[in-house]
Amino acid sequence: MTSHRKLILASQSPRRRELLAMTGIPFETASVEIDETFDPVLTVEENVMEISRQKAEALRQTLPETDARAVVLGSDTTVVLDGKPLGKPGDFDHAIEMLSALQGRSHEVLTGFCILHNGKAITDYAHTIVEIGPMTPREITRYIEVMKPFDKAGSYGIQDPLLACFVTGIDGCYYNVVGLPVSKVYAALKPLFPAEG
Repeated sequence: MTSHRKLILASQSPRRRELLAMTGIPFETASVEIDETFDPVLTVEENVMEISRQKAEALRQTLPETDARAVVLGSDTTVVLDGKPLGKPGDFDHAIEMLSALQGRSHEVLTGFCILHNGKAITDYAHTIVEIGPMTPREITRYIEVMKPFDKAGSYGIQDPLLACFVTGIDGCYYNVVGLPVSKVYAALKPLFPAEG
């Protein structure tokens, strides 16, 4: 069943594709490249929403006239430890450093999203607290060698088998940590796709 409106996800992330598919709303994906550097003047919450908006806007500008009515969804996830955002690791050693800092304590995961439609922008974010239990240096190295989390904020994927063994607590939306707060995004999309709800 197709909607009279097209939904386009501004991401090629397989995790975000799987999560958005849970809404039951048909969609397409397209990749966009933007500068994801945080603005030090903005809060972490403002940054993830702003980067999401920039992703959605960058994609919207590439659309043909036939897709002028399309709904575009952008999203950005970051891990925050002691108030400091952790992006994606630059290399193997950086990944070890990040994961070593996260284990044995709790941290925050924030995902911002922006929905562009008819010149309007709906922006919001979700916040989840994750606790990762103690990991030995060997367990950290093995996880990074096997799962190669170099495209993930904070150097981990909560859904990864080797990491799941060390997740000792989650307070908030699990899917937010994976990369898209499904319930919040669905609530925002539902009015635009009533036939799919």
